[in-house]
Amino acid sequence: MPSACDPVIEDIEDMVSSTDPTPHERQSARKNIVPRPKKKKELLNDEELQADSVIPGMQKIWMKTWGCSHNNSDGEYMAGQLAASGYKMTEADLWLLNSCTVKNPAEDHFRNSIKKAQEQEKKVVVAGCVPQAQPRMDYLKGLSIIGVQQIDRVVEVVDEAVKGHSVRLLGQKKEGGRRLGGARLDLPKIRKNPLIEIISINTGCLNACTYCKTKHARGDLASYPIEELVKRVRQSFQEGVCEIWLTSEDTGAYGRDIGTDLPTLLWRLVEQIPDGAMLRLGMTNPPYILEHLGEMAKILNHPRVYAFLHVPVQSASDSVLMDMKREYCIDDFKRVVDFLKERVPGVTIATDIICGFPGETEEDFQETLELVKLYRFPSLFINQFYPRPGTPAAKMEQVPAQVKKQRTRELSQLFHSYNPYDHKVGEMQHVLVTEESFDAQYYVAHNKFYEQVLVPKKVEFKGKMIEVEIYEAGKHFMKGRPVEDSKPFNPSIAAPLQQGEVSGLIQVITHTHTHTHTRSVVTGKLCLQKPIQILCTQQTNGYEYMCLDFNPCSPL
Repeated sequence: MPSACDPVIEDIEDMVSSTDPTPHERQSARKNIVPRPKKKKELLNDEELQADSVIPGMQKIWMKTWGCSHNNSDGEYMAGQLAASGYKMTEADLWLLNSCTVKNPAEDHFRNSIKKAQEQEKKVVVAGCVPQAQPRMDYLKGLSIIGVQQIDRVVEVVDEAVKGHSVRLLGQKKEGGRRLGGARLDLPKIRKNPLIEIISINTGCLNACTYCKTKHARGDLASYPIEELVKRVRQSFQEGVCEIWLTSEDTGAYGRDIGTDLPTLLWRLVEQIPDGAMLRLGMTNPPYILEHLGEMAKILNHPRVYAFLHVPVQSASDSVLMDMKREYCIDDFKRVVDFLKERVPGVTIATDIICGFPGETEEDFQETLELVKLYRFPSLFINQFYPRPGTPAAKMEQVPAQVKKQRTRELSQLFHSYNPYDHKVGEMQHVLVTEESFDAQYYVAHNKFYEQVLVPKKVEFKGKMIEVEIYEAGKHFMKGRPVEDSKPFNPSIAAPLQQGEVSGLIQVITHTHTHTHTRSVVTGKLCLQKPIQILCTQQTNGYEYMCLDFNPCSPL
């Protein structure tokens, strides 16, 4: 591990000379290495062990991600690229820590993990919003950093960290002077859940909330083009995914920087969703969704889209919202909720509330309590205010800690005083089964309104749409009994990848080259001795396939 005094190399290019092998040459050289069997009693000396340990791509990596679904998607991409490069994603020679900067506790866990890794003499690479926003923090000295828009270069950074170098990639991706949404969407990835694809549709936002540290890391709005997102959705379904999550810091703002909007994107994506598969829309702030309420209601009513929307209100006091610079008033939020509840029967509205924001009076807090009593939100994320360093809110006069705690408790008690699902007992519902419960006793499914339904843990249900009768309701879930004579419906158009399998790797499929392209044989993994020549392309069901001329290095 380099000391804090070692010079930091700001970019990979600063340390690569013209005589060094390229990554392609290094990978090709690995294939020509013939392992020599070791005698049973033969021991390696210290020099051999040391030489072995600095060959990048041979190590084990342990990865930990904190935070939102956007951060989880970044983590999946980084894990996929490392695995595709030869690294083993398991307990570990190097720790890759992907951080969240929203709250103090999340950063505390991140900092403690760095300390723990260093105590165990592990090499450490850090990623995510914390080092992007504050790369000069004392506890980050000497560590390699992957910026939030540089996740496509994780292999380069880890390669250098393995060799003892400290590398920091924090730049923004631009094209023609315009900031891009981030790394390419077609990179290899390892989905945490092979049935669920998390897609970031944009990064950053248009707001400047006074409490938000994420803005310092993710920056201003930058959206991915619609065609790239459509292509990613298609690929996901071809890999057996049955549920898509769209995520970003503010999905409602999508497209404002590239001349389009969220409804336009959603209608294009809905065309790609197979029957029985579902799409879930991520968090949107009130100001931008207000402009599209009519279209959003139509989209949420679509049978392949969850009737679910996460709209953070943060406070029901206009005075507090103004201090937060939220750019809407409480009547705007109510208009969104009332409109959607009227046009999308049964819609689930989830929201967030911050307790004890600087300047919040008892009267302000009472207004927030009344809002919760009015709408009885089934999903409510309650956050005690934490001042984040470098934000305007951290410089404001703070509400006393005991008052913040009391308000958080009071709001939590109100939230737990009602049961949103009691009236649904006895209903027949179609639910999509995608996960396993934390106690491993049930499978977790969701109905049209993205309400959690626990079902029996039968392997034939996983990844299927099934019909259940609700027989029990709790605060955060319902339990469903499969309906007799009802057969599970498989929405996947392909078998899902195995747990830990890398998505996005090219698989070579050969066939007899005829005009009809009807005779196909999967040949498995091939070693190509010469550059691939594209003989022709063909279109099938909206996908483009290429006929490749290759020369296998061994008989098939």
